Amino acid sequence: MTPPPRAGPNPDGHILMAKRVKPAKRGRAVSKPPRAAADELQTLLDFVRYAVSRFLAAKLAFAHGTTDPVAEAAFLVCEALHLHPDQFETFAAARVTAAERERILDLVERRVSTRKPAAYLVNKIYMRGLPFYVDERVIVPRSFIGELLDSHFGGRDAALIDDPGAVESVLDLCTGSACLAVLASRRFPNAQIDAVDISKDALDVAARNIAEHGLKDRVALYRGDLFGPIGPKRYDLIISNPPYVDAEGMAALPRECRTEPKLAFDGGPGGLDIVRRILDEAAHHLTPQGGLLCEIGRGRDNLETAYPQLPLLWLDTEDSEAEVFWIGAADIQSHPSRSKCIDSR
Repeated sequence: MTPPPRAGPNPDGHILMAKRVKPAKRGRAVSKPPRAAADELQTLLDFVRYAVSRFLAAKLAFAHGTTDPVAEAAFLVCEALHLHPDQFETFAAARVTAAERERILDLVERRVSTRKPAAYLVNKIYMRGLPFYVDERVIVPRSFIGELLDSHFGGRDAALIDDPGAVESVLDLCTGSACLAVLASRRFPNAQIDAVDISKDALDVAARNIAEHGLKDRVALYRGDLFGPIGPKRYDLIISNPPYVDAEGMAALPRECRTEPKLAFDGGPGGLDIVRRILDEAAHHLTPQGGLLCEIGRGRDNLETAYPQLPLLWLDTEDSEAEVFWIGAADIQSHPSRSKCIDSR
């Protein structure tokens, strides 16, 4: 589950609203934005330019795996043509057929008219180059944890776990579509992975992704509230992208985000209700050399205020700064301020 940062309001902080349209005069039809003539748009690049113009004119929000209109347009064009996004440059100058043209224009118009995330329109999202099935039963995945699994786990100077092969067990809390569980299975080839979510609908989508990636023997799904369904089990690594949007952020979500499950966003009045529970209970479910990797969006200041003595290590990615923290099992278990933080809530 993921952030309001990437699922937040438009840049000026306001909810995007449709302008009121004056009723048409009798005998005069209300016009729609003109669709391009068949001979005006020819190449993939032409359709991307057209889509970008439509998206900007409609003042869409981009927060679901793509962060700008160009990337979103390229994604939709590629999906209409059954191409991987990495193939766009190869075929950018290629011309499309009449049938392909209609598919592209239909997706562009549906994105504008419905305000649904592009991933819902094509039932697909890519994370770290891998495709995942998504629909309205799950939040559209856009966690930074996938990048961190590649950059901070495995033999580099900044590695948090030196040997990925030594990791035998991973817990993915608030798994949603199970994208992080699947990515963890690739980073930690010898690990058994448990993935937990409170939503039956989300777990149905997760099961589909696990099956499509051939991981039924390595990823087990559990329905329940955080650590509840796993009993006393301990793990070498716990990862989580829980709900962490505060009340103000929930009120300001753009229309695109309001099509996603509210349960996947709502972190309580201050945004930390679920994060606190994970931090407070993680010590009972980590092996001695294990650790917790948790994404909380832009809640760093609030979390450090709530837990002033915990030595949280804040991690950056290509597109984020200090939105994910790491803390080792020993620091959670032995730090003298932990019980004080819990008792003083």
